[in-house]
Amino acid sequence: MTEKKQGVNWDLTSYFPSFDGPEMRAFKKKLSADIAAIQKKAAKLPPLSARAANDWEKLILAAENAGTRLGHLYSYAGCLSAAHADNEAYAAEEARLAGLEAEYSKFLVDLLRAFKDAPEKVFASFVKRPRLKDIAYSLKRTRERARRTMSPSEEKLAADLSVDGFQSWERLYDKISSKLTFEMRWPDGRVETLPVSRWRALMADPDRKVGRAAFEGGNRAWAAIEDPCAAALNALSGTRLTLNKRRGMRHFLDQSLFGAGIKRSTLDAMYKAVHRNLEPVRDILRVKAAAMGRKGIAFYEREAPLPLKDGKTYTWEEGSAKVEGAFGRVYPALGAFYKDFVAKKRLESEARGGKRPGAFCTGSHLTGEGRVYMTFNGALGDVNTLAHEMGHAWHSHLMRDMRGWATEYPMTLAETASIFGEHILAEGVQGDPSVPEAQKLIMLDEYLTGAAVTILDITVRFEFEKAFHEERAGGEVSAARLKELMSAAQRRIFGDALEPGGEDPMFWASKLHFYRAGVSFYNYPYTFGFLLAATLFRKFKEEGPSFLPRYESFLRLSGSDTAEGVARRSLGADIGKPEFWETAIKGLAEPLARYRKLLDGVKAAA
Repeated sequence: MTEKKQGVNWDLTSYFPSFDGPEMRAFKKKLSADIAAIQKKAAKLPPLSARAANDWEKLILAAENAGTRLGHLYSYAGCLSAAHADNEAYAAEEARLAGLEAEYSKFLVDLLRAFKDAPEKVFASFVKRPRLKDIAYSLKRTRERARRTMSPSEEKLAADLSVDGFQSWERLYDKISSKLTFEMRWPDGRVETLPVSRWRALMADPDRKVGRAAFEGGNRAWAAIEDPCAAALNALSGTRLTLNKRRGMRHFLDQSLFGAGIKRSTLDAMYKAVHRNLEPVRDILRVKAAAMGRKGIAFYEREAPLPLKDGKTYTWEEGSAKVEGAFGRVYPALGAFYKDFVAKKRLESEARGGKRPGAFCTGSHLTGEGRVYMTFNGALGDVNTLAHEMGHAWHSHLMRDMRGWATEYPMTLAETASIFGEHILAEGVQGDPSVPEAQKLIMLDEYLTGAAVTILDITVRFEFEKAFHEERAGGEVSAARLKELMSAAQRRIFGDALEPGGEDPMFWASKLHFYRAGVSFYNYPYTFGFLLAATLFRKFKEEGPSFLPRYESFLRLSGSDTAEGVARRSLGADIGKPEFWETAIKGLAEPLARYRKLLDGVKAAA
């Protein structure tokens, strides 16, 4: 009897009827020619002035359109290569698109040149033009970026070298990690070779013997490729540091903060609040450890649920129904969107080998469609991941009618939308009277575990990456030293909630976020998003459904202002003060008290 598959497959034919078919080839040919023409015209234009304004306006509109089409291609290739990581043709297509993106970025180099020294009066008038005013914020960010650039020839050289240099290190990591397998020594004595896409779910298994066996087997596999991982990490960081220095950036965080749409003072305010309130968050893990008769947890257990009798793995149908039901009860429009999303086959969740690890939301602004990618192995964490990624998809859906350059929101606000989706899931389950208390405890355990991970684990990642960049400025950092830096960060942030010897020294290798070429410090925006989403959700609970239009306005504003500006305009909040962030962290006290009560009740009934 054939085993029923776990999860569903997406339909990508709305991108192109077939991969590398006549439609896709014609699309690429036209796009390539358009990018070349835009680049050629831009290279000949003088800097922005009253006389050159009309020509620059036409080129910007053409480039915006070309960028939308390039994003369409990138999303398609990314979907294919993630779902079929062992397909060489898909991987090769991603590499070719990196070359096309490099050509597109050469236009952006000329745009930076045009804006860099333009008179303020001329620029202010330019961005008020009727066809540009909707993307004025994006153009102002481009001008700000222009003031931190190398010469045009150096920037174009950097764009060319990024294809076979900078970005190739990310592709190398993706290739070796997607093909990685590990030896799983099951508690009953069985030994099985499994793809790395199964690793995270097994570490989070309610049976901690299974979790430990997965952790040990997986880390043996990661240790076997630690040298190429260390080489990739050093190359990515080294390239960034060199380019930042050439571009006049004084600190390695400057580029990340610009991309995140926040000030350094805002990041410092958030982390001041986090470090002031580490103990209450550690309490979440201490309660979990005590329930297992221990004083602390191991780092690999940070996402694992409590080993409760009612703990279970979910079929895809059960997990999907839980998300649809929770969304529908709390936020009906989001519930209807999810139901339609699944019906239109925009979701890839099947558990199988050959898939890239991780989860993401992508989409095409050209067609106005989103796609969500994940691997559903049946853990409650997978249900939460589904809600998280659908939060991203809803964000993009609400902006589908907006200009391409007005939808380029920072990761800080992107993660706010996704984590709001997690809050909706948790609230929907807690408010359903048909859900048994034991199941509510499981969901509350998932929520609080996610809070601890987002505040503690993500802070570990930030502290590690900061320490790594500081040392990398002085030369390459060895794999042995990377392990030391990672273990030290875990001990410092988790404190005694981490049991002695419970560190994961290989986490720098196994966490793919460290290897993204397009973004550094792919960590603190999650903490930012979690705490901001908690504040938004608290307002939703206080005000009821009447708050949802304000929330949707918040999301639609996300590509048109800084994070500080969006929060001020939609919430009337000052996120540059530690007190704003502390309120959200202290808000965990109520669910933690409910968690203890439910836990005591389940124990008494056992």
